[in-house]
Amino acid sequence: MNPAAEPELVVVIDDDYAMRLSCRKILAKSGFQVETCENGAQGLEAVARLKPALVLVDLKMPGLSGMEVIPRVREISREIVVVVITGYATIDTAVEAMKSGAYDFLPKPFSPDELRLIVQRGLERRRLALRSNQAEMERELLKRRFVSFVSHQLQTPLVAIHQYLSVLKRLEETEDAAAKRREWFDRCLKRIDDLQALIRDWLTLAKLEGQCLAQRRVRVDLKQTVESVLADNAEIAAANQVTLDSRMPDECLVRGDPNCLSVLVDNLVGNAIKYNHPAGSVTVSVETAGEEIELAVSDTGIGIPEEFRALLFDEFFRVESAQSGGTGLGLAICRKVATEMGGSIHVESEVGAGSTFRVRLPAWRGEAPGDA
Repeated sequence: MNPAAEPELVVVIDDDYAMRLSCRKILAKSGFQVETCENGAQGLEAVARLKPALVLVDLKMPGLSGMEVIPRVREISREIVVVVITGYATIDTAVEAMKSGAYDFLPKPFSPDELRLIVQRGLERRRLALRSNQAEMERELLKRRFVSFVSHQLQTPLVAIHQYLSVLKRLEETEDAAAKRREWFDRCLKRIDDLQALIRDWLTLAKLEGQCLAQRRVRVDLKQTVESVLADNAEIAAANQVTLDSRMPDECLVRGDPNCLSVLVDNLVGNAIKYNHPAGSVTVSVETAGEEIELAVSDTGIGIPEEFRALLFDEFFRVESAQSGGTGLGLAICRKVATEMGGSIHVESEVGAGSTFRVRLPAWRGEAPGDA
């Protein structure tokens, strides 16, 4: 038991006074609160009023038997653990008690250590169940928030597209109509691109959550991946007046999933371009670090304030700036890819001077058993 926590409550239901007294002394000495009851009806009243963590109930009692008490305790709260104690222990009664909802079965006579052990086991099971329930509640709350966020994120560009199309529908044929039409079509296409990026990132994140995206573990030439990503981003870098550079050895082999690694590098390079200054630069370097390969993506951009760095890899988090935009999922995806492959990612940054994202990945050391 945690000495700082409030003592857990145990209710003992037994018609034998000596048994109630013994259980009280043994459990109280172990730090539990104990309430004793001499029959089933009194016990159920105490359970309903006190909501204990665990109930010890004798099977053979006048009036309500222990077998009748068990399901009624479960009706009061399914979080209460029920342990049956009896001097008439048989396999059949044990099975019947378990079917009724009892956690365990303790035949009389039993030693203090046996009682303490079975109570501790029952309470530990309850704690695990409560933690599981809490985690499930948090997941449900997160899902609701996610649905709300998704609805807002989808609605914003759709409303804008609807407005742009309404303008186009009412656009009169004038001398500058063609230019205006192109402008509004471009706005629609930009919003559609935003929607596609959002959906693409959500699908990637969903696959990673289901652990079905990064299952492959093959030899990947990181140099080829980086060169391919830099070539794909060359046009947008030129449009933003950002120079792309790379520093890599002739061979830098990692063990992982090629598609996931491409997503990771593309997200990091894309961010480095997006949050850079005009005439800035992005440098991608790769080095061997023991049993790992380190990929570093450095930029000369706006940098990240220290108070935001701990939140950077959270889903939907974005640092508000003139370059803000996107889905807020890119770095969350990067972290999931890196950790799924047995690696890590962290950031170093200075406001106004730029940022460096460092990713460590397992180096390729030959095919291992189970590689696909």
